[in-house]
Amino acid sequence: MRFVVLACVALLAGCTGNAGETLVRGTPPLDRSPAAALSADDFAAGTFTASDGTTLPYRLLAPARIEPGRRYPLVVQFHGSGAIGNDNRAQIELDFAARAWAIPTIRARHPAFVLVPQFPVRSANYDDPVAPRSAIAAPALSAALELVDAVIAQQPVDPARVYASGFSMGGSATWLSLLARPDLFAAALPISGIAPDRARANALKHIPILVLHGDADTENPIDADREMVAAIRAVGGRQVRMRTYAGLAHLPPGDLVPGDWWRDWLFAQHRDP
Repeated sequence: MRFVVLACVALLAGCTGNAGETLVRGTPPLDRSPAAALSADDFAAGTFTASDGTTLPYRLLAPARIEPGRRYPLVVQFHGSGAIGNDNRAQIELDFAARAWAIPTIRARHPAFVLVPQFPVRSANYDDPVAPRSAIAAPALSAALELVDAVIAQQPVDPARVYASGFSMGGSATWLSLLARPDLFAAALPISGIAPDRARANALKHIPILVLHGDADTENPIDADREMVAAIRAVGGRQVRMRTYAGLAHLPPGDLVPGDWWRDWLFAQHRDP
C-alpha cells in the first residue's frame, strides 16, 4: 500500500504556475467500451424517503464478494443534470463514471459499495445559469445525505472510508456535500463541477480533495474550481490538488477509466475516528 500511495503522489506531482495544480496534456478521449455492456440492472434498485418527505430512487452496487466481518468503503456517486428524473435508470445509463464502477476489473481491484442516488430535481443550483461561478446546495441534496447515513447503518460499510464523486452537476454536488457533512466524507473527487462560495474554503481545508477539470470547459468554466483550490490552500489546506486537462471541454477526462491511479489514492484516504 505504501508503494501505491507513493506512486499516486508521483502522478499528482508537477505543478503549473498555480500551487497545487497539475497541467495534464495529451490525454486521449475516454474509452467507453469497457462499460458498454453494463446497465442499471448491474446495480440493485431501491427507494428512500427522507425526513422531509423527499423520495429518492437509488442504485447500489455491492462488492462482488462480501467477506464475513469485513467492512468496505462506500463511494457516493452524484450524477449530472441529464439524469434528473425518477426512472432509477438514467443516473447509471447516462453517467459513465457511475456505470464504470461495475466493470469487473475495477470491481475486483476496488471492492466497495457504490451508491448512486437519482435526483428528481437539481442537486446543485448556480448563481448564474449562463455563466456559473458559485454552486448552492438544493434541498434534495440533504435527502441524499440522509440516504448515505441509512446505507452505512444497513450495510457493512467502513464509516471512516466514505467518499464522494461526480461529474458536472454531480461534481458541484460533491463539493456541496463536503460542506454539508464535513464529518462524513474521508475524501472527494469533483469532476468538471462548479465550486461553492470561496468564503467557505476554511471548512474544507482538512479534507483530501482531488479536482479534475478541463481548461476548455465552457459549460462549467474552470475558474470556480481553480479559485476554490487556491482559497483552500490560502487558509492552510494542503490536501487539495487539481488536475487541469489542457484543451478538454465539458467531458470526463480520458484517464478517468479504468482510473486505478485515482481510485488507489481515494481508497487510501481515511477519516480520523
